[in-house]
Amino acid sequence: MEMIEKVERLRERADVTYEEAKAALEDAGGDLLDAMVILERMGKVRGPAQGSYSTEYEEQKDYIRVRDKVEQQKKSAPSFTHTVGRLFRTFFSFIRHTVFLVTKDDDIIFTMPTWVLVLLLFFFWEAIVPVMILALFFKVNYSFDGAQNVKRANDILGKAGEFAQDVRNEFAADEAVSREDVEAGDGSCDVEDVTDDSNHSSC
Repeated sequence: MEMIEKVERLRERADVTYEEAKAALEDAGGDLLDAMVILERMGKVRGPAQGSYSTEYEEQKDYIRVRDKVEQQKKSAPSFTHTVGRLFRTFFSFIRHTVFLVTKDDDIIFTMPTWVLVLLLFFFWEAIVPVMILALFFKVNYSFDGAQNVKRANDILGKAGEFAQDVRNEFAADEAVSREDVEAGDGSCDVEDVTDDSNHSSC
């Protein structure tokens, strides 16, 4: 179907000018149905009159498809407030039904309800966060436990522990290399101390 025919088809179903119909088609990439959806959102698509029978069955079917597609898009795209509300409900459910564990070498040091941890972080985060980060480098690990799905949160905490472990390993390796260099330097003779005098002991 040519562009002119599509424009005329749109004008038959919507209260739009030639330019408006053409612009809608261009926005829809030439797709007639998508163009009708755009015009439907603008409130310019005329529905079939109630109590009347049209011989143009395809036009009525197109309108029904447009209406259904618009409704489907509205249902599939939740509002911002709905999304934020769902996130808050999930968060509060998580902190109410889980506990926070602090462990070292697989031994539990202490536990606390997650909501207590959230309150402490809210009021004293400047002191608590640095201490928690520093503790990671002393083989302290954190995790959640409870009825809620804690796998994702524990995966994040596990990666933090792995990062601290990698830093510890790199530091230990550098320290070992430095120690070996010092020991090798102490066991060797200084070139200036080596002479041909037989009274000096050899290195």
